Amino acid sequence: MSFADTISRILVPIRREGLPFVAGFAVASGILGMVWSPLFWAGMVLTAWCAYFFRDPERVVPVDDDFVISSADGIVTSVGLAVPPAEIEMGSQALLRISVFMNVFSVHVNRAPVRGVVVRSVHRPGRFLNAELDKASEENERNSLLIDGPHGAVATVQVAGLVARRILCWAVAGEEVSAGERFGLIRFGSRVDIYLPEGYTAHVAVGQTAIAGETVLAEFNASRGQPRVVRE
Repeated sequence: MSFADTISRILVPIRREGLPFVAGFAVASGILGMVWSPLFWAGMVLTAWCAYFFRDPERVVPVDDDFVISSADGIVTSVGLAVPPAEIEMGSQALLRISVFMNVFSVHVNRAPVRGVVVRSVHRPGRFLNAELDKASEENERNSLLIDGPHGAVATVQVAGLVARRILCWAVAGEEVSAGERFGLIRFGSRVDIYLPEGYTAHVAVGQTAIAGETVLAEFNASRGQPRVVRE
């Protein structure tokens, strides 16, 4: 790897939504440093972490309408059947759900899993349980985005976590999105659930690392029938 490539990997762009937080950490560090100098360096470490948290690296998106691309960076924590949130209006039948948990060191920019037209975006207030818990999908604050994709409606649900207190989603109903396109951000630890219609086969397993905009979570292949998954 060349020196230029190394620098480009380090100097990753920061989302503009994170700039006020980075600036706030930096100012607080300066003020604390006037009280006691070691506090300045501790604050600068936190400032660097904040900038790292809001990084927004470029991704190489697989181009195939049969693929479902991960909406989040993190660890796959669930692959199974689950009923989608009522507010998204996908029905009461259990669908294939793939969940990806983001810790505080993950990239938190979320990306569309498929190309299509946004049918609805619905925010629902809720609790702030540990996002790794399965019941967080039902009880935590969330924002559900329904996309009419090439093989039916696909939902991607941003779920707030234990320390996450703000979900951002800038995609709106009627808007066309491309697979891998940025549509939102969750601050400070959370998860994303993706609900898929019949005909999709999961390509990931629990414990696997996913990369938003790059990892193929599932593939449409109706001839293979429903995937073998565990009902949750």
